Formats: sequence, C-alpha cells, structure tokens
Amino acid sequence: MSKASEYPIRGALRVHEADNVATAIADIAPGAALFAGSDLRAAVAVARGHKIALAPIARGAAVIKYGFPIGTATTDIAPGEHVHSHNLVTALDGGGDYHYAPPPAARAAAAAAPSRTFSGYVRPDGRTGTRNEIWILPTVGCVGNLAARVARIAGERHAGRIDGVHAFKHPFGCSQLGDDLGHTRALLAALAQHPNAGGVLIVGLGCESNQLGALLDLIPATRRASIRTLSAQAVEDDEAACLALVDELVEACADAPRTEVPLAKLVLGVKCGGSDGLSGLTANPLVGRMADAVAAAGGKVVLTEIPEIFGAEQLLMDRAVSRAVFDETAALVRDFKQYFLRHGEPVSENPSPGNIAGGITTLEEKSLGAVQKGGTVPLADVRRYGGEAVLPGLTLLEAPGNDAVSSTALTAAGATVILFTTGRGTPLGFPAPTLKIASNSALAAHKPGWIDFDAGQVLDAGFYAAAEALLDLIVTTASGAPTRAEVNEERDIAIWKSGVTL
Repeated sequence: MSKASEYPIRGALRVHEADNVATAIADIAPGAALFAGSDLRAAVAVARGHKIALAPIARGAAVIKYGFPIGTATTDIAPGEHVHSHNLVTALDGGGDYHYAPPPAARAAAAAAPSRTFSGYVRPDGRTGTRNEIWILPTVGCVGNLAARVARIAGERHAGRIDGVHAFKHPFGCSQLGDDLGHTRALLAALAQHPNAGGVLIVGLGCESNQLGALLDLIPATRRASIRTLSAQAVEDDEAACLALVDELVEACADAPRTEVPLAKLVLGVKCGGSDGLSGLTANPLVGRMADAVAAAGGKVVLTEIPEIFGAEQLLMDRAVSRAVFDETAALVRDFKQYFLRHGEPVSENPSPGNIAGGITTLEEKSLGAVQKGGTVPLADVRRYGGEAVLPGLTLLEAPGNDAVSSTALTAAGATVILFTTGRGTPLGFPAPTLKIASNSALAAHKPGWIDFDAGQVLDAGFYAAAEALLDLIVTTASGAPTRAEVNEERDIAIWKSGVTL
C-alpha cells in the first residue's frame, strides 16, 4: 500500500495510482478544479475529508481508495461527483477466506534505525518505564472511591518525590462469570506489572468474585516485590491502611533514577479515535513511520482495535513472520467477527456518526486507513486480551475498537507511550502517556488543550519534516515531558465487558 504523496496539488489528494476517488483536503466549491493542470472539477460542494470521483464508476462497481476496494457504488457516479453514504455501501460480510504467503527469506529493514535515546526508568525485570508512578488498582468497583481518595491524599503527600499517584477506578470485578470475569482479572493483573508503575497497591473488598488471591496467581512471583495488597473488609481503618502501604511503596521507588536508554526499550501503542477523511492520509501514515522507526531500533509496537481492521486484515496477514502467526491472526479476526454475529450485529456496523460526518463512508475505508498506523513492520506476534507484548516488531492485540477499552488494553500489553490519532478530537487519557495527534490543522488550532501534535502539517511540509518532529516529541515525552491529557488529569481505564451480569 502506498501512503499519501509528499505534496498535494490544489484541493484534493489521490493516495494511490489505482484509486478512482480523491479526498478533499479543504472544502471545495462547485466548479472548483481538483488538481492543477487538470480539467476535472467538482460537480457539487464537497467538504474536507470527503471523496470525489475521478472517473466514471458504474453501479455495482468497486470504489477504490488506498489501492483497494472500500465498497460498492449503489448508482452510476460521474467524475467530479461527491462519493459518500448516499451512493456507496460496504461489501463486507462475516466471511474469512484468508490466504497465507510465506515471508521472503530475508526481509529488508522497515526503516533505518534511528540513533535516538530517551531517559527512562530501568526496572528489575529489564523493562523500561517512561514514568515512575504509584498505581492503585481496585479489584472491584465497590472500592473504587476508596482507591481514588487514597490516591488524592497520597499524591499531595508525596508530590515531587515520584511522578504521581493514580487510582484506576472501574465498575467490574463482581457479578461476572467465566471469560467475562477472566477478562477483568487478566487486564488488572497485566496493569499491575506495568513498568511505568514503580509500585502498585491492589485493593479488594473481600467478598467480590475477583478475589485477590486468584488475581495474584496471574502475576509471576518475580514481579510481586513492588506490589502490595489490601482487603478492605479485613481492617478497621481501610483508608489509613491503604495510605500506609502507599507510603511504603513510595519509599521503595522514590529514588529510582532516570537512565539514558536506546529507542529499542520503548513499547509503542498505536490507536485512532474519532477519525475523519484525512486520518488515513496524514496522521495514521505518520504514526506508521513512528512504528517503523521504533521497530527498526529493536522496539515493540502494539496494534489493536480488531473490528477496525475488518476489510484490511489480509494486508496485516501478508506481513506475518510465520505460518503460526498467520493462523493466530486469522483465528483472532474470525473470532471477533463471530462475536459480532452471535450478538446479531453485522461486522460492518462502523463507521461512527462522527467518522461519517468527517468523510469516512465504509468500514473498509476506515480499516485501510487505520492499519497504516502499523507502518511496514513485520507482524511478529498475536496476543489475546490482557496479554503482554514480548517480541520486537509488531504485535496484534485482541481488543474492541472502543477508545477507552482498546487504549487500556494497549497499556496492559506494556505500551509505555501511546500515539492516538484523531480527526474529531477527544479529551480522554489513559494510564500510559498518550499523545493526541490531530489529522488536520483546524482541529489542532481549535483544541490546543487536547492536541499534542498537528499531523495536518504533512499536507504543507511533507512527511519527512513531520516525522522528525513527532519522533522528537515521542522522545521528550518518554523522558518525562507531560502530555496534554496528563496536564488535564485525564487518566482512566475501561475494561471489556463481554458477558452476562448476575
């Protein structure tokens, strides 16, 4: 798949030479020329991010963007016409006929390894954190407010000694059964081992389904030295007992130094939310270049949002390093499609209303733009929900498309910095430092309190300059500079609820 060209001409951008549509990079008036030196003009007004036909498209024919079909025309479409939900529909179904092609004997490096370093916290298990915080994890929603209260008091008490004390409330941990309870337990156990947490307090109630002992069984003994636990029903003054344990954790990690380490020590989570028609042209391919850079240096990249690769999954499968990884990827995608179908939902129930307003019409279009966040990195591993990324290269992680659920899963998988692209904007933040990357300059200018980086500059300055600037920002963030979400105290988790409630 080719990415957006370095410099657009006039008001529209064609991504791939096979495309029969272009994308408006600014609002286009009726009769306006789409490209310099071309007689092709817009037949109607077309909003930024929306598609324009470049050639006649017959009813029933494929509409092509990124070099691949994004759906089927429902009527004849003339050159210059607006192409959107009024004349384009998805071609996706619940099928999964995938084809394995063995990887070449030797793969070329995805990108030249940058000689960047960042200043991080090297943990006893060899992993490197980008923050030195205390995390308080409730086993169950009943003690969520207790955890938040303790975090607030302890944060004020120890201000300046560590990077922060944070509680991550959630409503689950009781009245859950089977795999649903297992998801909650696995996610919390993974968060408890995160390298950005110099210490972790796990607070239980005592009578919940998600018992402390069962949760601790998922955490290797070698990682428990920095973990403390408390059952609130077992003590008279639960707040005081929690604070004493947090004090103990702070004393143990407050003097941890930052150490200069190579980019290979970074675990990069990549995510998109509130996409628009420019997300796949600017922000997502730009993040793909960051994935290439981190992987080339020997680091890990984690991609998730499985429903938002439907229609583009074969492109990822073609990068599988082995037949085993291909089979695991195919199984994961098929399982997720069946999850939709079991609940009576079509696999194409996407894009969202905000996506559609921004110019994205079908899930195929959204997915083809979304997978660009993984760059050209070989697909090295597949992990189920709550799993940890352990291999250099690209890991595909099981999680739904929901922003909060998938970003929490990325953190649990070990992401120490998350790159979150958006064309519509969101204030959300997650346990790992999350850089919000706007697909367009108008959003960056409109919401400077939310946005960390303007990928709209790609349309003026090209990818090279934007990539250098974004990599600089990633390094400074990994070294301790706060993101906008951190400044705004936007730090939350969300757990995937996949079963019945008692």
